[in-house]
Amino acid sequence: MSSNSEPSSDQQNNQDDNAPLWRFVTKEAKLGKGGGNITFQCNFCRQIYKGSYYRVKAHLLKIKGAGVASCTKVTNENLVEMRRVMEEAEQRVKQYNLKQVPLPTSSNAKFNFENSSSSASVSAIDPKRRKGSIGSIEKAFNMGAREIADSEIARMFYTGGLSFHFARNPYYARAFKTVSQLPGYVPPGYNALRTTLLQKEKSNIENLLEPIKKTWNEKGVSICSDGWSDAQRRPLINIMAVSESGPMFFKAINCEGETKDKHFIADLLINTIQEIGPQKVVQVITDNAAACKAAGHIVEAKFRHIFWTPCVVHTLNLALKNICAPSTHPRYDDVMEQCGWISRVSSDASFIKNFIMNHAMRLSMYNNHCKLKLLSVADTRFASTIVMLKRFKTIKRGLEQLVISEEWEMYKEDDVVKAKEVKDKILNEDFWMDVDYILSFTAPMYEMLRLADTDKPCLHNIYEWWDSMIEKVKEVIYKKEHKSFTENSRFFDIVNGILVERWTKSHTHLHSLAHSLNPRYYSQQWFDESHDRVPPHRDMDVVRERKKCFERYFSSEVERRRVNEENKLTPQRAEDLVYVHNNLRLLSRRSPNYNEGESKIL
Repeated sequence: MSSNSEPSSDQQNNQDDNAPLWRFVTKEAKLGKGGGNITFQCNFCRQIYKGSYYRVKAHLLKIKGAGVASCTKVTNENLVEMRRVMEEAEQRVKQYNLKQVPLPTSSNAKFNFENSSSSASVSAIDPKRRKGSIGSIEKAFNMGAREIADSEIARMFYTGGLSFHFARNPYYARAFKTVSQLPGYVPPGYNALRTTLLQKEKSNIENLLEPIKKTWNEKGVSICSDGWSDAQRRPLINIMAVSESGPMFFKAINCEGETKDKHFIADLLINTIQEIGPQKVVQVITDNAAACKAAGHIVEAKFRHIFWTPCVVHTLNLALKNICAPSTHPRYDDVMEQCGWISRVSSDASFIKNFIMNHAMRLSMYNNHCKLKLLSVADTRFASTIVMLKRFKTIKRGLEQLVISEEWEMYKEDDVVKAKEVKDKILNEDFWMDVDYILSFTAPMYEMLRLADTDKPCLHNIYEWWDSMIEKVKEVIYKKEHKSFTENSRFFDIVNGILVERWTKSHTHLHSLAHSLNPRYYSQQWFDESHDRVPPHRDMDVVRERKKCFERYFSSEVERRRVNEENKLTPQRAEDLVYVHNNLRLLSRRSPNYNEGESKIL
């Protein structure tokens, strides 16, 4: 592999063509740190001289007055050959310079396109300005060279198709700051970037992640898996390792040519568990697809202490889809009867969006009235219908101004019937009331989806979040229908049935265990938020599920009894706890915040 400091082939050839007669001498040694003077030996007469290329040329071509003797061994045939070499080199230099696009200048001066190059441009900021007329500020800050450097960097973006957002990358500015302190630095080449430097950075990242890995022995780790496709449409599966210390990308598997059935996915998860260490893994998290669910059961059968947990965000998204886009299958006729209007509102919004975005003139008129763009939300995005309707509500006034504008009325080159239909829908107040209602009763679901869609630990909150979310949905629906909680609401029954069904399919024993271990759900403040709340250890459903979880972790009754004894609150420990609790409160009385403010001790 060539060195990083070697010039490219085009640069090397250009340097040789600027001094083509070097090939007829042998370079011995360079004289001093700077300049072009070297010791060279003539390949014809074998004499040794000192000087630059100017003397090499004078010696070989027998040019007088150059301070060097003419070569006595060069024949006329040699002279003809060397002149031919020089002429060909000059032609190549001209062709090479034609390829160099001149950089822009602040003076807008016209360059000699044939003779300009990046190196010449530095001294050609203003050809009309005399050498001695450079201002003191410009000279002090080297503004000419700075302008050329900016142009070279900008050209790198333009020719390489780099996004302008790359300039916001913190490593972008840091790299140039470091390079500015290294005169003569040459950036790494193609091979170095994809081989040695890549492996060096990978080793560095592995060292930085080592503290996170060390916490897995004590805190445990969850393995998260998700499928996606890259720009070349290759199917990939990402494996992430998430713990209290933070998330870590573990690996990505190319599934091209593979059948992603339950056995294939299970093998990937099992191999990952073996790499990390089975005793460190608490759970594997996937989406709710049938193949992933079956793979999760295979993992649970092989490792009894590891749970398969469906992704909560994916579960909520499926629930929202069932509500906002119910199936037309006869089995779901009751759901369609109660939720079909939501699908119609969503379809109307999609119709309006597509009518505006699918024509340049209509889109131009829209941009004149609305600052925000119409979102083209992919179906694979979580809560896609809710995201689209939220944007519609935000741009409601702009849409109304659009369809009552003179531009909309005068533009007759398109489908007049559809344009009138769009106008009628946008000006229909019932449409906007339906949008508001959909957003209001789905707001608790969307809020929980956003809370759960994070890399922070939230397993201990899922059980309570789900209960609270259903209660909030009930409040909105009953308020809209002007009913008391003792009355029956057919619409809520359908929505509640969908949410409960999704919870039943995704709920695991771990949710109950994590819920019972959260101190918040034993506090008086939490009890006061709702009259029907009880601590987890008095909730029979939680107790029953938690017991099943313990049975998975500790298979024998003797082992479970031993664990209970170890964690039992002994009389001495209870006495110590009471001692600390009461004396802390007594000592805290000295603080002015004891009886006032949000931080007062209750």
